[in-house]
Amino acid sequence: MTVDSSAASEPRRSAAGKAGTTGSKTGTKRTTSRTTSKKSTDPELVQLLTPEGKRVKNAEYDAYVAGITPEELRGLYRDMVLTRRFDAEATALQRQGELGLWASLLGQEAAQIGSGRATREDDYVFPTYREHGVAWCRGVDPTNLLGMFRGVNHGGWDPNTNNFHLYTIVIGSQTLHATGYAMGVAKDGADSAVIAYFGDGASSQGDVAESFTFSAVYNAPVVFFCQNNQWAISEPTEKQTRVPLYQRAQGFGFPGVRVDGNDVLACLAVTKWALERARSGEGPTLVEAYTYRMGAHTTSDDPTKYRADEEREAWEAKDPILRLRRYLEASNHADEGFFAELETESEALGRRVREAVRAMPDPDKFAVFENVYADGHALVDEERAQFAAYQASFADVEGA
Repeated sequence: MTVDSSAASEPRRSAAGKAGTTGSKTGTKRTTSRTTSKKSTDPELVQLLTPEGKRVKNAEYDAYVAGITPEELRGLYRDMVLTRRFDAEATALQRQGELGLWASLLGQEAAQIGSGRATREDDYVFPTYREHGVAWCRGVDPTNLLGMFRGVNHGGWDPNTNNFHLYTIVIGSQTLHATGYAMGVAKDGADSAVIAYFGDGASSQGDVAESFTFSAVYNAPVVFFCQNNQWAISEPTEKQTRVPLYQRAQGFGFPGVRVDGNDVLACLAVTKWALERARSGEGPTLVEAYTYRMGAHTTSDDPTKYRADEEREAWEAKDPILRLRRYLEASNHADEGFFAELETESEALGRRVREAVRAMPDPDKFAVFENVYADGHALVDEERAQFAAYQASFADVEGA
C-alpha cells in the first residue's frame, strides 16, 4: 500500500527480510525531463508520523519507540532545529568567503537525527561529508566540522573519541571501511554495531557493491544507511537504478527496508531494529531513508538549473521539523516557552559557530609534507625545499 496522511504503512522490506515480499508494487515510476522529475504518488515506506503530525501505528516498529518520553521527543526536535541552524550558518559563512565549500543537509535532519540517536556509544559510525546531524548526535562539536571546509585541517576531531570517523570525500569508499571494521568487531566478539552513511548517488559506486558482498558473506554487524535525497548532484534517482534502492539488498542476501526519511520517529525505530539485528549476529541491513535535498548539492551547485520549483515546494510541505512540531503541539508535549527558549539557544549557536570559524588560525604551510611516508622520502624532502624557497621569495619582495 502507499503511505498517505490517513493510514500507516506496513514495513516494506526486501525478500531477504523477515517480513519480505516479492513482486509487490513499489511505487509509481517517475517521468523525467531535462529539468525535473515528478511522481504521481509517494512510494511505500515505513512511516510513524505523517506530514500533518499525526501518529500512525505500525505493528512491527512501534515497539522500538514505545517507551519514548515527551522529554525525549523534545530532545529530537531540539536536535533537528539546532542542526539546521548550524547548517544555515555554515552556508552563510561560505557565501561570505569564510569557507571554501559547504555541503548542506537541509531537509535531511530527520534521517540523520533519528538514525544517529539510535546508535549506542560503543557503536562506530562512518559518515560521508554531509552527516552534520549524525556528528551532533555523536557529540562532535559543530565547529570541528568546519575546519576541513575552511582548509585549516583534515578533519578536526579524533575519530576514536566519539566513535565517529572523519568525513569521507571519496564517494562510497567509507562503506568498505565500515565493512572491514564490522568484520573486526565480529572477530573480537563484541556486541557493538557499525553504521555506514551514503547517498543515492554513491549507491552506484563499485565500493558499495563490494561492501554489500563482503558484509553478507561474512555476516558483518553493519547497517548501511542510504539517504536517498533523490538527486546525485544533477542526476535523478531514475538515472541510478531501475528498482527502489532498498531492494538491492535482496540480491546480496540480506534485508532492506525503506523508511520515510522525513519522519524522525520512523528513522529512529527502523535504525534501532537494524542495529539490534547487527548486534545479535544476524548480519547486515540496508536502510533506505527516502527524503529530499532541499538545497543545493554543495554551495558550488545551482539546483534551479535541473530541478523544478514545484518539486521543492511539494517537499517543503513534508518538512521534518514542522512535522514533529505539529505532533508536539497536538500532544501537548511542548509549549510556547519551549520553542522560544530553543530559538534563543539556536541564535546563540549561530553566533558561536561564526566566531569560532573566524578565529581559526591558519595552518602551518609545511604540514602538508608531514606524515607522507613513515620514514621520510627524498622526493618529499626535495619538494619541501622547493616550497620553502617559493615562500621565501615573497619575503624578499616584501623587504625590497
